Amino acid sequence: MCGRYTNTAGPEELNERFRVPIESAEGTRRFNIAPTEQVLAIVAPKGEPEARMLRWGLVPHWAKDLKVGAKMINARMETVATKPAFRDLIPKSSRRALQIADGYFEWLKPEKRSEPRQPFFFQLDGGVPFAFAALWTPAKIEGEWIASVTLLTCDAAPNRIAAPIHDRMPVILADAEAQRAWLDPALGAGEALALCGTLPTERLSARPANPKVNKAGVEEGPELLLAPA
Repeated sequence: MCGRYTNTAGPEELNERFRVPIESAEGTRRFNIAPTEQVLAIVAPKGEPEARMLRWGLVPHWAKDLKVGAKMINARMETVATKPAFRDLIPKSSRRALQIADGYFEWLKPEKRSEPRQPFFFQLDGGVPFAFAALWTPAKIEGEWIASVTLLTCDAAPNRIAAPIHDRMPVILADAEAQRAWLDPALGAGEALALCGTLPTERLSARPANPKVNKAGVEEGPELLLAPA
């Protein structure tokens, strides 16, 4: 599971990295992104990649309210092609998304239930921006169109950095080639999912983070990325 992440870069760096115009700072320079918030993503509903803000937590087109979205921040890659909320999205490049990030948090369960969980901060290649493989869709809720997104997760077992902390990890599309392919209309569901392997161990790093990151919507800033002295 991935329930919190960062996108600390500014628009200029992200423009350079993804080669898609990002004209606003909205969704950037964030250190504690939480579910139901508006997040920066790249989508291609008309064939050309573009940056959009999407609500994190997928609200299917058939939903009657936004509550369901809080339970759909992640989609398991093993079942995304069969689950009703996702199966019609994964075959369409127009409904696949690149959810922009440069790190994510995961929590280690304590040995004693009375002790607090310790957050760890994960980065790719020393901290460069990357993309989570994601799916998005619009839904009309109480007369208003809401565009929302969910990120894919995979088995963490093959990654020796991630696996000791949690048995799941986000699907990270680390390189430009994989990111372009994810949005390529020539790829169907099976070919798109073939891009969703576990990130190699040598590309991931982890370190203890500040427990203040647990306070979504309250704590925000670079001090969250390091454990207190």
